[in-house]
Amino acid sequence: MRTALDLAQELSVSTVLAIHATLLEDQPRHTPGVLHDVAVWVGTRTDSPSGAEFVAPHHEKVHGLVEDVLAFARRTDIPALSAVAVAHAQFETIHPFSDGNGRTGRALAQAMLRYRGTTRNVAVPVSAGLLADVEGYHRALTAYRDGDISPIIRAFANASLRAVANARELVAELDSIKAAWNDRLHVRRSSNAWRLIDIILQRPVIDSTTAAAAIGVQQPNVYPPLQALVDAGILRSKAEHQLGPFWRSDEVLAALDRFAERAGRREKAR
Repeated sequence: MRTALDLAQELSVSTVLAIHATLLEDQPRHTPGVLHDVAVWVGTRTDSPSGAEFVAPHHEKVHGLVEDVLAFARRTDIPALSAVAVAHAQFETIHPFSDGNGRTGRALAQAMLRYRGTTRNVAVPVSAGLLADVEGYHRALTAYRDGDISPIIRAFANASLRAVANARELVAELDSIKAAWNDRLHVRRSSNAWRLIDIILQRPVIDSTTAAAAIGVQQPNVYPPLQALVDAGILRSKAEHQLGPFWRSDEVLAALDRFAERAGRREKAR
């Protein structure tokens, strides 16, 4: 996702290849960052496309088709969410890679949202909203391939609404956690412990090197404010994986777990 957002201002074939390479860097058998040069299909058989749900275009056409969909993605005369939905569906129809097309296409959707200025600072978890109803998502893609774009646009719209509502719930939880911390922390206002609170909300697991750099102090000087947060019950300290002590906020981690559970909840198609 970070790769997709970093490259969002250059929606090109090289951008897509970089996203795919990042996603599949630990799966070299699927040639990360390389367009496929074999027959690709979606179905239950691995030895033949016979009876496949969908057969992707011939590999000799793939590069040109990807260039075409990215030219569409760069257009600004179409409402942003509709453009993202159509570009995503077209990308999945091209199916340019032997594996990882869904993940790459959903990351590309985030790059498009950033490119259009719809998002500026965060990645809205639209992908999780789409995958909350996998069967409905697949039906929308099938409808698109049959010439009906409405279902995939509705799917993206509904996923976006769910994602925004979920993000707002997380923000509300984090605001509540911070307010409780402010009541529990009893140190002078000049203490760096207060500055660390905002850092912990962003990075709920942290080490002393990262904490010191974040607030601009020498590493030895970060231990007293970290200890103040431990004494207030805001952080817990523990040595992890023989790497020395880490400090974590169980409250923020729990809020993020609830956020992820809401985002990833699977529902049967109705």
